[in-house]
Amino acid sequence: MSRLCMFTALVALFLNVGVANAAEEAAADCLSGTTLATGEFRWTTGPPLVAPTTINGETWHSIKDPSIVRHDGKWHLFCTVRGKTRSHSTVYLSFADWKNAATAEQHVLTCHDGYFCAPQVFYFTPHKKWYLICQAADDAWEPHYQPVFATTSDITDPNSWSKFTPLYGYKPSNLKGWIDFWVICDDEQAFLFFTSNDGDMWHSQTPIDQFPKGWSEPKLALRGDIFEASHTYRLKGCDAYLTVVEAEHGHGFRYYKAYLADRLDGEWRPLAATRDKTFASLRNVEQMPEHWTDAISHGELLRADSDEKLEVDPNDLQFLFQGVADRDAKGKAYGDIPWRLGLLTPKPLDFGSDR
Repeated sequence: MSRLCMFTALVALFLNVGVANAAEEAAADCLSGTTLATGEFRWTTGPPLVAPTTINGETWHSIKDPSIVRHDGKWHLFCTVRGKTRSHSTVYLSFADWKNAATAEQHVLTCHDGYFCAPQVFYFTPHKKWYLICQAADDAWEPHYQPVFATTSDITDPNSWSKFTPLYGYKPSNLKGWIDFWVICDDEQAFLFFTSNDGDMWHSQTPIDQFPKGWSEPKLALRGDIFEASHTYRLKGCDAYLTVVEAEHGHGFRYYKAYLADRLDGEWRPLAATRDKTFASLRNVEQMPEHWTDAISHGELLRADSDEKLEVDPNDLQFLFQGVADRDAKGKAYGDIPWRLGLLTPKPLDFGSDR
């Protein structure tokens, strides 16, 4: 390399580092005074809010993997359910207040007859449609298991969703596995995040005007002691993004880590990403009035809006999650575990001590 080329490369490197540092400093200033400034999270949770039920003669024993939006004065909640007759499906329920969640009628979506689960729901403004992203299987597809989407113009009608269409139509050659798919958009690109159950989180992207098709080859976004269920959000009022992702320590100890980035295709910086400093775990969650879960598993932050930007308010983080007590899971295969849904709400930083 010539001296001129080397000098030019060094100048570009320093400029890029300067821009990155400036963006990181701006994000830190914006988040000052919130728990996202320090990564010191403390939560409280009450009893389970949503439990599985019997629908059209089918008895489900587990409800999990929630995705939730607020629209027209109601919460619209989509979850995986598991049962004996049908292993995986997705249900929809709506309610105005959390006190009504337990009694809200649950409806099984009719957009697919086979396996589908781990839903994500958002309103895609350019198309003026609701999108459901999930993982599904069909013998007519190759490969049989893929990330898929369905759409509707009426989120309140569980029978209105279109049949599934694969996002890719093939499996990228650089992947061993892929699970728990999640879409978020900035002004120009749509990003698809997912994990591969081996410590890696991936992303691919497509121009907004090509969504939901045109995905690039996946690139490694994050590598660490992570497991699955990565969910990424824009922090409202800040040029920054938050990813929360499930981790697993030993058998059954499930908890959440958190990372920050300045761009959706940028570097993810650890925020609360160790077993001792977690986003949400038994170490920083107080259960009242009684202990009902020994896991903080697959969950979703409550969003500030329902559109494709997936904004959350850094001053008002709440986390809907699946949980279960060890006593209820003991001796059961994973598919038979009776998961329920609970809600984490912030607690002042001076409560209690780590357990």
